[in-house]
Amino acid sequence: MAEPKVGHIHFLNILPLTWSFAHGGNRGLHLVPGVPAELNRELLAGRLDVSGISSIVYADGDEKLVILPDICVRTDEAVTSILLVTKKPIEAIKDDRIILTAKSATSHCLLKIVLKEGYGAAPNYYVRHIVPQNPVPDDASGSLFIGDDALWLYHHRREDLHYYDLGAEWHKLTGLGMVYSLWTANRTFAKECPEKLQLVYERLVGGMAEGVANKYATIQSVQGEKDFTFEQLEEYLQVIRWDLREEHLEGLELFYQKAHALNLINHVPKLCFADVKRL
Repeated sequence: MAEPKVGHIHFLNILPLTWSFAHGGNRGLHLVPGVPAELNRELLAGRLDVSGISSIVYADGDEKLVILPDICVRTDEAVTSILLVTKKPIEAIKDDRIILTAKSATSHCLLKIVLKEGYGAAPNYYVRHIVPQNPVPDDASGSLFIGDDALWLYHHRREDLHYYDLGAEWHKLTGLGMVYSLWTANRTFAKECPEKLQLVYERLVGGMAEGVANKYATIQSVQGEKDFTFEQLEEYLQVIRWDLREEHLEGLELFYQKAHALNLINHVPKLCFADVKRL
């Protein structure tokens, strides 16, 4: 029997799951590594059975996908790994040029919502390659960073620049937490292979819990390859949350509503969950 194909992204924000997979937690799964854009495309094309995806991608593919319960990447407030870096205070941004990272569609939408609704700004956005060592080039007023680059900037701030955490800004605007990514299954796979779907669900939710329970070993596993101290990584993994409960869906649904109001998505998706036996 063929193993279910599961997309996996090697980002710090799911480090506990990556650690579990490296220590036997991937039994029975065919892991397919990739960057978000690749895995999003493969899942929607039906070439993956399950994958972690950016939250905004679910809005484009909700007719083809179902959400796995109990697992996501979210924060209650600050996220530290999605930063807007600017030359001027955020309140002074109007139609300025803002550079977007090419790595994350969800963060693009989040930034546009925060600047429009929170500050009445309508910048000129464009995507190009940027590096944290030169965070805001001469031809722009600000830049959006995510992931390791954002986390590095969070710990290496310059006095002549302003730094805004988009998780904190979303909470300031709405009073709610933010769900950045979901694990979703192809609907055809979920319907035709319920036992395999159950296995994937258990490996994901159980693996994340195992990694969290082995925090010290999890952090040590990447210390040689990441430019962060143990304390910085520990702090980051205390900020990120991986459980997905009913109370967290309010923030996700509001995100979709606001994205739709700004024409960033073409409809507000219905949240449809996979039929699995919960752990």
